[in-house]
Amino acid sequence: MQVFPSEQAIEPLAESGSYPHGGNKVQWAGGHVDVVPLLAVLTAFWIYVTLSNVLYAHSMQAGFASLSKQHLFAPWLPRVLQHLILYPILIGAVWTSLRVGWQSVWRAVPIQLSLGIVFSACAAPGLMVGEMFEGFKDHKGSHVAWSLSSFFGELDPSLWLASATGFLLTYGFGLALVTGFVLYQRFRDAQLRFAALERALAATRLAALRMQLSPHTLFNLLHTIRGQIAWDPASAQTMVVQLGDMLRRLLTAGERDFSRLSDELEFVRLYLQLQQNRFSDRLTIRMVDPQALPPLWVPSLILQPLAENAVVHGLAGHADAVVIAVEAMIYEDGLALRVVNTMAPGSTGASQGIGLRNVRERLNLQFGDKATFHAGPAGDVSWVAEIRMPLLRDVAESGRTRRSAVST
Repeated sequence: MQVFPSEQAIEPLAESGSYPHGGNKVQWAGGHVDVVPLLAVLTAFWIYVTLSNVLYAHSMQAGFASLSKQHLFAPWLPRVLQHLILYPILIGAVWTSLRVGWQSVWRAVPIQLSLGIVFSACAAPGLMVGEMFEGFKDHKGSHVAWSLSSFFGELDPSLWLASATGFLLTYGFGLALVTGFVLYQRFRDAQLRFAALERALAATRLAALRMQLSPHTLFNLLHTIRGQIAWDPASAQTMVVQLGDMLRRLLTAGERDFSRLSDELEFVRLYLQLQQNRFSDRLTIRMVDPQALPPLWVPSLILQPLAENAVVHGLAGHADAVVIAVEAMIYEDGLALRVVNTMAPGSTGASQGIGLRNVRERLNLQFGDKATFHAGPAGDVSWVAEIRMPLLRDVAESGRTRRSAVST
């Protein structure tokens, strides 16, 4: 089910300048990213690393248990404490890495590598601090007395290097994961901005098309009235009154993207009546009964260019009477709007006028390939302009009719 707005082509972005995903932002070299999802990804990654390291140490210790009773691997609690200690360091390193970025390679690579080395170098001391907090006991069951000198004395350079190497690789994987997530966010934001700009462009083009249509219609009608003033002033006065009524409807319809089909048919009827007052002996009008149709919505002022084209080009080069029929038919899940006019035999009509181009562009902007428009001869003495578009119905909400339409 697809919703088509009746009042506005787009909804403006939030006044804060943020896009629909919202959230707090963190500055980085390529722009801003959301803090909460970034922290969620980083936290989930670190929980996985913690569990992996704990399970690996436990399995390795169980494997060596049959060979030696000595604990070669630290218990699970010191390792969990180690990762808790490293977690804020990881956040700080990743945050700094995002701020630095990779734009200037010769400057960025040394800084990025230094951040990874600093983080990984904290792994072995973090484990020892975890053992201190756990109250590590020796094989006799007595607590080990820790001091600053004994702390550094216990750090084996080879074990420190091995631990730093492993955690440097872990840091690299984590940074790659976060960078990929940030790039995904940038891509998503770019898509949102592009979609918003595309909708704004469509709304601007629709407004321009409506402004183009209104003066064009007005000038033609004023020209029609001017032709009546000299030889039939009473008819001209009647036409001025009708024109005023039609202009009120024109201003109202010009402010909206969609209007009720009944309003559109009434607008076309007023326009054709004005033309019939001028060409009363040559113009016959046949209108569909709006009461026979369900409440439907159509693009505003979509029928008027077709009616105007039927009058102008139907009468051109045609001395006989011209019949203009306005029809509306429902088929399956679509609506067909048709304006048929008779024309002089052999006439080619006009399929590229301003009004018809206006109709094609508006249908393309508002419906894409879901709507079609065809204008051309039907036989030797008839011209048909037909619109086929999705069926847009009223939606009842809270006991009143909502000003939007839904394609079923």
